[in-house]
Amino acid sequence: MSYLDSEFYQPLFEAIATDDREQIQAAAATFNAADLADFVEEHPDNEEGVRLLRALTTEQSAKVFGYIGPSTQTLIAELLPTQDLAELVTAMPSDERADFFNLLNENRQHTLFQSLASKEREDLRRLASFEEGTAGALMSSEYAVISSGMSASAAINLLRNTAPDKETIYQAYVIDNQHKLVGAVSLRNLITAMPGTPVDNLIATGLVTASTDTPQEEVARLISRYDLLALPILDQDERLVGIVTYDDAMDVAEEEATEDIHKGATVGKLETGLRDATPFSLYRSRVQWLVILVFANIFTGAGIAYFEDIISEHIALLFFMPLLVASAGNAGAQSATLMVRGMATGDVTVADWGKLLGKETLVASALGVTMAVAVMVVGFMRAGPDIAFVVAVTMIAVVMVGSLIGMLLPFLLDKLKFDPATASTPLITTIADVSGVLIYFSVATALLSLS
Repeated sequence: MSYLDSEFYQPLFEAIATDDREQIQAAAATFNAADLADFVEEHPDNEEGVRLLRALTTEQSAKVFGYIGPSTQTLIAELLPTQDLAELVTAMPSDERADFFNLLNENRQHTLFQSLASKEREDLRRLASFEEGTAGALMSSEYAVISSGMSASAAINLLRNTAPDKETIYQAYVIDNQHKLVGAVSLRNLITAMPGTPVDNLIATGLVTASTDTPQEEVARLISRYDLLALPILDQDERLVGIVTYDDAMDVAEEEATEDIHKGATVGKLETGLRDATPFSLYRSRVQWLVILVFANIFTGAGIAYFEDIISEHIALLFFMPLLVASAGNAGAQSATLMVRGMATGDVTVADWGKLLGKETLVASALGVTMAVAVMVVGFMRAGPDIAFVVAVTMIAVVMVGSLIGMLLPFLLDKLKFDPATASTPLITTIADVSGVLIYFSVATALLSLS
């Protein structure tokens, strides 16, 4: 029995069955907006989800709609009458409104656009014009603003009147007569100040800001680094045009982390969530790298074939090959993961590669020696001292090589303007497999020919 079929939603099912708006609203009032969105996600096409949204107040529907996934939003847009959809979109926060508008097909966009009031149309046209993935596309135009020269009491009265239309009022932005950002003042400072105190005496200057074309991942990093509730966004003329709030930054961080995890497993970008993805989109996101890595692994087979003579003379070498190759891949994957994450968080930059190379060489040597001691015991018991020595030397070499490849590859990809997250576990493992086989049998050939 799934979560949505459990008793959790039973009051909602019963209320919707009555088709009584007041009963539906009363039942919905006992649920969080995110939980109601989950209900709609599971029941968009049989109209139960639409009936729920239409029974709620416009403000409640807009809040629930913001938690619904893109694919379900577009489906609901086709089921709702245009006027109902226009009222819902009007009540949505400006940033969510723009995101939703961009999901619609051209005909639906045109119909909806004509049904909106001029204020919403102008705001939507402006926000929807920014390139996807930038601060402009992410920002909200519903921010609290105060004019320079106001008194604290006048500012509080202004916020009191405009608060219902703003995304946040914990911090208000002070602008001059050209709408340029002067500073910011917290609601706490306004409330605790004497009524006649000029706002200019309360503002904090030197604010962290971003421009409309700043990448969204950089916006999320700034909000996280400076613990901001919101980040002011400026246009080319340094005028305040919007803000990005911390909750939107969290969504971006989650999206970026998901994308990096997918890249780390050589999975392409999915336009929807996994649950809504079609079999073809899943196939397309995975097949390219798998085919490339298949042909890359041919070099492993070629390496084995090249050393057929030494293998035939010492068949026990094959017993240790998977162990050594896997160790190289595992060490490389660990190193690459640390580097990619460090670069993503800003903890590591390309300029640090020299310092990290020395550190990684030391760590990889210690790891290799430790693993060599462990495997040498197995080698001695399984195949005697000669093979054990070959395996131990190889273990040190492959762990060092794998670790250094894993550390350097993200830097190389970044230098070549590729995403370092492409230095994925499968890619590192494939490179380590080839190098591990070549190192192993080269060491075996060199050492065993001396015995």
